[in-house]
Amino acid sequence: MKEQNNVPDYSILREKAGCIYDRLVQHFGIPEWPELAPLDELINTILSQNTNDRNRDVAYGNLRDRFSSWDEVREAPIAEVIDCIRSAGLANQKGPRIQAVLNRIYAENGSLSLDFLRTWEPAKIREWLTSLHGVGMKTASIVMLFSLGIPAFPVDTHIFRVTGRLGLRPSDLKMTADQAHDHLALLFSPENYRTAHINLILLGRRICAARNPNCSECFLNDVCDYFFSNKHE
Repeated sequence: MKEQNNVPDYSILREKAGCIYDRLVQHFGIPEWPELAPLDELINTILSQNTNDRNRDVAYGNLRDRFSSWDEVREAPIAEVIDCIRSAGLANQKGPRIQAVLNRIYAENGSLSLDFLRTWEPAKIREWLTSLHGVGMKTASIVMLFSLGIPAFPVDTHIFRVTGRLGLRPSDLKMTADQAHDHLALLFSPENYRTAHINLILLGRRICAARNPNCSECFLNDVCDYFFSNKHE
């Protein structure tokens, strides 16, 4: 990544990101993503923290099967909520966190819906969502992008890792995961955020693993900083 006065050269990075995006689509296709209501997506994403998709889905399904509404989840004994979501891990943290979020939304709006956010400016939406206990940049960005239709680029551990290796962001500690949200949003076209987000995750899960990345079989190794730096050691 070429930089001047510590400012990335975004024209070069956008060109590289465009090339990577096209190859990701060629390899993985255009992914489908089930669209949930904003509050459903928020709860689903809280459950997804520090676990895999399967465990999250089981926990979310248990909640919806046991309780007929988010109001019932909000008012339920916390032990029942925790019991429902054990498969997602950290249930003793996530259960109270979910109830706290539901109570906050109800207290401020008199109902359990996030549809009021649709009329707000993106910066205000993100600020409000991240003010909820246990909701960070990634969770807020997922809700914005996948449920509210508002351009945002969520960055999880896979995306943070692979974009650093590819050279789309500084690979050292100069850029945090939170900072990477806005940085990567400048590299991809907003209409491609969903596809880029999901396909970069697939790259991280299937090829560019945290340990022992399969560089020799990667379809991006000719544009990957990590591959070239290790190849020439």
